[in-house]
Amino acid sequence: MFDNFVDEMKWRGFFEQCTDEEGLRKLLAEEKVTGYIGFDPTADSLHVGSLLPIMGLVHLQKYGHRPVGIVGGATAMVGDPSGKSELRQMLTLEKIEENLDGIRQQLSHHIDFGEDAGLMLNNADWLKDYGYIEFLRDVGRFFSVNQMLSRDSVKSRMVKGLSFIEFNYMILQAYDFMVLNRDHGCRLQMGGNDQWGNICSGIDLCRRFNQSRVFGLTFPLLTTATGAKMGKTADGAVWLDPARTSPYDFYQYWVNVDDRDVSRFLRLYTLLGRQEIEELEKMQGADIREAKKALAREVTSQVHGQEEADKAVQAAAALFSDSADTSSVPSSQRPAADFEGDGLSLLEALVDSGLMKSKGEARRMIRQNAVRVEGELISEEMFSITSDLIADGKVALQVGKRRHHHIRIS
Repeated sequence: MFDNFVDEMKWRGFFEQCTDEEGLRKLLAEEKVTGYIGFDPTADSLHVGSLLPIMGLVHLQKYGHRPVGIVGGATAMVGDPSGKSELRQMLTLEKIEENLDGIRQQLSHHIDFGEDAGLMLNNADWLKDYGYIEFLRDVGRFFSVNQMLSRDSVKSRMVKGLSFIEFNYMILQAYDFMVLNRDHGCRLQMGGNDQWGNICSGIDLCRRFNQSRVFGLTFPLLTTATGAKMGKTADGAVWLDPARTSPYDFYQYWVNVDDRDVSRFLRLYTLLGRQEIEELEKMQGADIREAKKALAREVTSQVHGQEEADKAVQAAAALFSDSADTSSVPSSQRPAADFEGDGLSLLEALVDSGLMKSKGEARRMIRQNAVRVEGELISEEMFSITSDLIADGKVALQVGKRRHHHIRIS
């Protein structure tokens, strides 16, 4: 463990920009600091892209400070333009509330919330009933339109167009920081580097409104070594909710990362100590597979618990061993009658299992020689799975090298 939060964040690769590094170091050394990160409930689950800021709060709490997770029940009704090329879909109040519940549960899994610990707050509590005219009079007067137009989050959208409602997002987020500073003594806001302009606006508002000196720290916007957005695959986002991305598929995402990403991800996404990480970083060639397994075990354990991580490891091993336990491989059930007579359409099976999104996609994968049934390559689009393919009470489907599903016979 490092002597202070800042040094650990820099070593792990979290440190992108800071409004005043020396001032923040001094503050963290002298008192218990309250710091926050906001999470907009645009879905009922966070995804791997949100895991980086979550880890930022985890490290803050590890050093004895107080983390605050803000779920943006109000700002989700507006939509953050930062890092986006077009207007976000507007959500209903009912959908936002449903999303909030899922995100609260996920944050609680990583951070200790409670008296004298962390806080979880919803910015709708101080924003939703604030009258528009009153807000403009009380808060809007502190903002310069010229300065707002200079922020990257606004400039990047000016070519395609920025709606007035999105233009106001910066003011709302700045107001969040001011309220947290005023009511909870919050002195630090953290977030992705696309939030730099919003954070600076909040710092300025805290100074003007509360006469308080506060700080901002941003994390890098990660892409993989191949240039892909973090947490995105050909099948979509990698979610933290096990109902959306199974613990097995979650484990597979991490164990199959590019060799060039292993060192970065060990530092950013695990709580392993410096010595252990540096030993894993020395692995080269075929040995790097062991470092990937360590990464996948640690992250899966943090998100889904040790038991689910162990099951994922066993399931992965099962695909290469006839004697290993395959019970944790993603699976579904079908009655034996579905496989009698003409059998079950492979296209239907691939879609129903979730391996493919549509029959059209399934056909393309079959044409690309990427689909196997019980280990046998299938080249016929109209192939049917019949009862003679059932082995040990299941039918094993595989797409590519990494995606597996077992249809268990009930």
